[in-house]
Order: sequence, then structure tokens, then C-alpha cells
Amino acid sequence: MIPLGDNLRPLRRPVMTYLILAVTWAVWLLVQRAGADPQVLAATVCDLGMVPGELTHRAALGYAVPIGPGMACIVDNNPINRLTPLLSIFLHGGWGHIIGNSIYLWVFGKGVESRMGAMRFLVFYLVCGIVAAATHVAINPASAIPTVGASGAISGVLGGYLLLFPRGRIRMYFPPIFVFWIPSVLVLLFWFGEQLLAGLPQLSAVDADVTGGVAVWAHVGGFLAGAILVRIFAKPTAPGQQFMRTDYPV
Repeated sequence: MIPLGDNLRPLRRPVMTYLILAVTWAVWLLVQRAGADPQVLAATVCDLGMVPGELTHRAALGYAVPIGPGMACIVDNNPINRLTPLLSIFLHGGWGHIIGNSIYLWVFGKGVESRMGAMRFLVFYLVCGIVAAATHVAINPASAIPTVGASGAISGVLGGYLLLFPRGRIRMYFPPIFVFWIPSVLVLLFWFGEQLLAGLPQLSAVDADVTGGVAVWAHVGGFLAGAILVRIFAKPTAPGQQFMRTDYPV
């Protein structure tokens, strides 16, 4: 199922949500060349993606992880590795990856930003992304597989949305033709439950790469971080003060 929108409309323009989306797409198109060149895509994922084993030094230097025909990521000790938990937030592995993340950020980010303001929302977004990365490293400390994507940061936005707007409504698309309005609390708790169920096998598996390359525990960590931190970042509302209007009964 795919979210198409919600019933909450910010009274202020969500400039930081626009900016984050613009930067994310600029990186995809200009740095990663929109995936058109497999070697460029592989290089950005390998060099700038986060590799847990490189951060913990538990992956053997020189170890090669196949990433495509005739290509492999080599574990190294490059100083830039320390920045990859942040850099990887703005990298993606394919068109489906970036489009899906962009949809979720667009649908849920506007409302959360409206309650925080632009700069607070940016810090919240990045902190959730870093907590998500730390969760992934904690679960997979020796992994040599690079991870990229804004999913962890956006998971934090989802957690924040759940706490701020539990009575909101989300317009969901169910392929091939069905569209329904669903309470946000059901959408987000269902999404969170899916991540938990997908991630549980990792906790006991000898081979931690059992979720098809998706860092589901990063999603869990980001979501919980957002739910916990949202009250710190959200601005208090004065009596009668409005941040949103609704286009559908709540």
C-alpha cells in the first residue's frame, strides 16, 4: 500500500521538507547519475554508504562484498567512513528506493515540520537518521554490506507524526485500483509492526543479512527515536493557535 496524502494542510509552507527533497534528488541525479552508470552508482554506495564493520573495525580490511557483475565493495579504513552515517541518508540504491522514500517524506514530513519549524525539523530529521544508523550498526556490528537511504530518518518522521497527529487520516492506495482514507494510527502502527516482524529473524540468525538487503532495524530505531524526540522538537501550541487545517473530518 502507498500513501497518497493526508487530511492535514500546513498553514505555513514546509520549506525544509522541500529542501530535503531537493537535496536528496540532486544527489541522486548529479552525484549518483540517477543510476544510469552502474559503476558510478556502485562507487557512491561503496565509498559513501555506511558499512557497519568499517565503523566498528570488525570487518576484515580488504574483504570484498559483491555488488554487481564484476564489481565488489572493499572494506577499507578511509577517514570518510566516520561521516557515512550522515552521508548515507542522502544516497539511494535505485529509482524505486528514492521514489518510495520521497513519497513518505512528502506525505508525513509537512505536518511534522509545521509543528517544529524548518530548522528544528532539519535537526530532528538528521538526528533520527543517525540514531537509525546506530541501531543498524548495533544489530549488525560486523556487517561488510553498505547501507544507503533516507528510510531511517523518514522512519523518525513517521514516529513523530504518530505522536503529533494520531487522529489524522491518510489516503492510501491499494494496487491496482483501491483508494481509502485510513486513520494514521492504524497506518503507522501497521507499518511499525511490519518492520518488527521482518527484523526479528536477524536477532537469532547466524547470517544477519536475512531481510533482502533492507535495514529494518534502522527503521525501528528511527521510528522510536522520532516518537521519543518529537515532544522535545515540537513547539508548544498556545491556546487558539493553529498550525494546520483539515480537509477531511478527523
